[in-house]
Amino acid sequence: MSAETNIAAALVRMARQQPEAIALRCPGARGRDGLARYDIAVSYRELDARSDAIAAGLARVGIVRGTRAVVMVRPGADFFALMFALFKAGAVPVLVDPGIDRRALKQCLGEAQPQAFIGIALAQWARRILGWGRGHVRQCVSVGRFGLAGPRLATLERCGAGAGPQLTATAPDDIAAILFTSGSTGVPKGVVYRHRHFLAQIQMLGAAFAIEPGAVNLPTFPPFALFDPALGSTSVIPDMDPTRPARADPRKLHAAIARFAVTDLFASPALLAVLARHGQPLPGLKRVLSAGAPVPAAVVARLRELLPDTAKLWTPYGATECLPVAVIEGAELQATRVATESGAGTCVGRPVPPNAVRLIRIRDDAIADWSAVQLVQPGEVGEITVAGPSVTDAYFNRPAASALAKICERLADGSERIVHRMGDLGWFDRDGRLWFCGRKSQRVQCVDGALFTEQVEPVFNTHPEVLRTALVGVGDAGAQQPVLCVQLRNRLPRNAKARIRAQLLTIGGRHVHTARVQRIVFHPGFPVDIRHNAKIGREALARWVARER
Repeated sequence: MSAETNIAAALVRMARQQPEAIALRCPGARGRDGLARYDIAVSYRELDARSDAIAAGLARVGIVRGTRAVVMVRPGADFFALMFALFKAGAVPVLVDPGIDRRALKQCLGEAQPQAFIGIALAQWARRILGWGRGHVRQCVSVGRFGLAGPRLATLERCGAGAGPQLTATAPDDIAAILFTSGSTGVPKGVVYRHRHFLAQIQMLGAAFAIEPGAVNLPTFPPFALFDPALGSTSVIPDMDPTRPARADPRKLHAAIARFAVTDLFASPALLAVLARHGQPLPGLKRVLSAGAPVPAAVVARLRELLPDTAKLWTPYGATECLPVAVIEGAELQATRVATESGAGTCVGRPVPPNAVRLIRIRDDAIADWSAVQLVQPGEVGEITVAGPSVTDAYFNRPAASALAKICERLADGSERIVHRMGDLGWFDRDGRLWFCGRKSQRVQCVDGALFTEQVEPVFNTHPEVLRTALVGVGDAGAQQPVLCVQLRNRLPRNAKARIRAQLLTIGGRHVHTARVQRIVFHPGFPVDIRHNAKIGREALARWVARER
């Protein structure tokens, strides 16, 4: 074991190299103009010292190495100091999206079996009322001015002040965190992250996007900001509700970008759409990264007009279970727009080294050993699999889900590695680029063959009055009827729908596969995931269509 294999060692190293550099800027109070003052600034030295003090304080109440601790704290200085304190202590933070369904949230926390619960007053109140973690939680820590359960975080920090460095030596395979998936296609699953997974992600992200110390990042997905201290970047925490990126105020984002000379932006496709609609130039940005779902071609085109000529717009492909997998830059993505709108799928670029990305025959059952798989031919749609240093190896307390998603591969030297089944479908072109065709569980299995969402929807999305579409199947697998759900850009008279339906059927008739879609229904507003507001809840739409019959 070594302290250098602890993910928090990166913060300690940066605090030594650039102690007075700003690690975090947080919104704080608002001015008369409604914009955040950003009067909270934390240097690398201060973040390192605060996390040491908190780690020492947590140890006094029994939150130590191996303790699974649910963290329900809003993004801010306390959140980041607390997370690095838990990493330093060798404890295991458990992160769940707070906006998910209450029953799903209770199930997630039941599976995680946390021994500690660290949260704001509202979370502590909900824990008591709804019974979160009942039978497992032994220690509680309250964050904020009100202490509803256990000692307050500020009290523990004062008790631990002056205790000195707290970085615990960890093994690469020690569990560093349990991060729950967004649950866009079912109940969220707890992904087991080991310290080596985080270290590999830092190395791969830094290399893939040429991120160097001194960058200033506006991470609109808070957990992504945890990478910034390791990369030597400054995180400017955006003034927005992280669970509702589609409703972010672009005026506030632009104010932060201009005030702090932001160079990097990490945002979901939904938030990028907000900026694209706002239409204000984004000077100074060097890198824009978007993940969570494919970015619409029109949004890419508009953002490239708003960004400086030298800026790069990256859309990395990956998942909670492994990130990054592949990456494509905006200019290349825009060049593939015609193919996407003709039914090829969405190009997600080339695999990020040293990932091994391979496509296997589509199967819905578990595959225990790689020797049982069958690879597809070039150009053929298959299930995407990934092996590499950032690929996680299990879901916490979900053996059945782990068996469905993981394959053991024996290498020539006798060693073994885990191959992750992404649950996505795709194909490789002649240039070695991966094309995403949709989720495996959302393919429509018709009598005359399968239809894939990302090869169908972009064709219909070209209609100027259509905001987005969703392909769903009604009936039993193998005999499903394909149905296209349509969300319009604006409210239109009822009689306009007949015209648009006829126009969509004409558009679909131009391609063999989309011509098979003959039923079109209109929906007022698609359900989307909490985390990115971009993944369409096609399962919910399929149930809605079935009821509408």
